[in-house]
Amino acid sequence: MSSTTKHYGIIVGVDGSPASDAAVNWAAHDAVMRGVALTLMHVQDPIARTWSQAKAIEEVAGWQKAEGGGILANASKIAHDITKDASQITINGELEFSATVPTLIDRSEDAELIVVGTDGRGALARGLLGSVSSGLVRHARCPVAVIHDVEPRTPHAANAPVFVGVDGSSASGLATKIAFDEASRRRVGLTALHAWIAKELIELPGVDWPAVKAEEERLMSEALARWEERYPDVTVTKLLVCDQPARALVETSQSAQLVVVGSHGRNALTRTFLGSVSNAVVQSVRVPVIVARPS
Repeated sequence: MSSTTKHYGIIVGVDGSPASDAAVNWAAHDAVMRGVALTLMHVQDPIARTWSQAKAIEEVAGWQKAEGGGILANASKIAHDITKDASQITINGELEFSATVPTLIDRSEDAELIVVGTDGRGALARGLLGSVSSGLVRHARCPVAVIHDVEPRTPHAANAPVFVGVDGSSASGLATKIAFDEASRRRVGLTALHAWIAKELIELPGVDWPAVKAEEERLMSEALARWEERYPDVTVTKLLVCDQPARALVETSQSAQLVVVGSHGRNALTRTFLGSVSNAVVQSVRVPVIVARPS
């Protein structure tokens, strides 16, 4: 398991929405498992700067500060309720008046993980909307966890496996590392899925498909071998499927407690894990998703 010396530990973007509360809940649990700090961050556009009257500027700025403080206080209560038995976890709060996405991207450089909800509140607060999670998935400088406001729960959710998309690319390698680490911390199995070709292409003539499939199996085993050796406590299930990557992950990972994908991958006949796949998975999978952005 890895450790971190990064100042922020895990950053979670908060805006008071149900998706934000779910993100705080998930991030607090993950911070406890990792033994790192948790930073609650609420970012508001400084709308007062567009006002011309001094009194209005002062009143709106005060309102923004009070609202932001209340949102952080609520998020802090959620986090402290979860981490109360983990005295080593430090919980910090930051209120920023700046553009949401650029600010979170900037802070992500000094974070182990950044966590956001899939959507948030609209109106003046301009909280963590879908555009924010999408912007972070594309540009953050650390892995990004995206949490839906309502997580599906099954009787065996705590024992459900972690899923990871594998394609042999460097982005997939980082995703695999994160997935093994998360599975080990949760003491659950890991399901590695490799969608080696789209169904529409399997009937193309003149290709030795059994040989291609055997080569894909070999590449998948090689991609997992070093991590299986490093994490002997993690039981691995390998799925080699004939399908499009996003569809395969969405359809097979509904029983997972976490899905991990790379931010981009190989672009070839196999049509493996590209940036569009990670976006599709974030939008469609109802369980938490970590997109493996490089630090």
